[in-house]
Amino acid sequence: MGSVLYLVLIAMIGLGVATTVREAATAIGIVLGLLYLFPVVTQVVNDPEWQRHLQQISPMTAGLAIQATVHLHELPVGPWAGLGVLATWAAAALLVGSLLLHRRDT
Repeated sequence: MGSVLYLVLIAMIGLGVATTVREAATAIGIVLGLLYLFPVVTQVVNDPEWQRHLQQISPMTAGLAIQATVHLHELPVGPWAGLGVLATWAAAALLVGSLLLHRRDT
């Protein structure tokens, strides 16, 4: 169930970004960049506290926490809280997309 929610929220981010930029290739690039940027930056940062914080706000890392079933105390964010972080990213993308769609089409 959690994996399905994760994928639906990723699709919503994609929809929001696509509505914002109105070009499929650009939207795909932005969404993939957003999903993979935080894990790459996390590996570059040396401070463990900053690494954990970046993992907590990362849409992909936080969202994938919903798939964890063991060693939950080792996760940077809890499974449902991580899904909440991803839902916040999705809501923000949909809100920006909706606002720009209404602004351009009126």
